[in-house]
Amino acid sequence: MSIPPIPPGSRILVVDDDEALRERLAAAFRDRGYEALTAEGPPQALVALAQEPTHAVVDLRMPDGPGLPLVQELLRRRPDLKVVVLTGYGSIATTVAAMRLGATNYLSKPADADMVLAAFARGDVAPLDEAPVDYEAPTLARAEWEHINRVLDDCGGNISKAARRLGMHRRTLQRKLATFPPRQ
Repeated sequence: MSIPPIPPGSRILVVDDDEALRERLAAAFRDRGYEALTAEGPPQALVALAQEPTHAVVDLRMPDGPGLPLVQELLRRRPDLKVVVLTGYGSIATTVAAMRLGATNYLSKPADADMVLAAFARGDVAPLDEAPVDYEAPTLARAEWEHINRVLDDCGGNISKAARRLGMHRRTLQRKLATFPPRQ
C-alpha cells in the first residue's frame, strides 16, 4: 500500500533558523508543485499564518525560541494545520512532547523534502493514543542523553547554564553533546 502524497498546491510553511536548509526545503517543495512560505523563527512564523499555510515544518531549536511552544501556538491558531517537527537533537522525550502537542510527525535532521512529504502523508495513520505499545526501555546511556537534551532545551540551548543545572563542567557537557546519541 502506498502512502498518498499531500494534495498538490498545498501551502507549506518552513520554520528554521538555518537559512540554507530553510531555502533548500522551500525550493524543493516549489519544484514539487507546492507553495512554500519561509520563516526564520517563531515571530515570523506567526506572521506567516496570515497566508493560511496547510502544512508547517518546524525546527525544534531556534535562537528566537524553542519549537515546541511554537507548534502549540500554531495549532492553537490553526487547528487544521499539519505540523512536522525537525530536529538535530532527537530524543524520545521530545518526540512524545511534539506528538502530544499535536504534531503530525517528527523527523531528525538532516531530512529532505521527500522525507518531510512522506512524514506528512503517513502522519495520521496511527494517532499516539491508538499506536501499538511495544515499548523497550532505553539504555542508561540513552536515558542520560535524553535528560541532557531536555535540560539543554529548558536552558534555551545555553551550554553554560545547562552544565550548571546538570552539575558538570561546561567542557564535559560539550564532549557529551559532540558524541552521537547512543542507540536505544
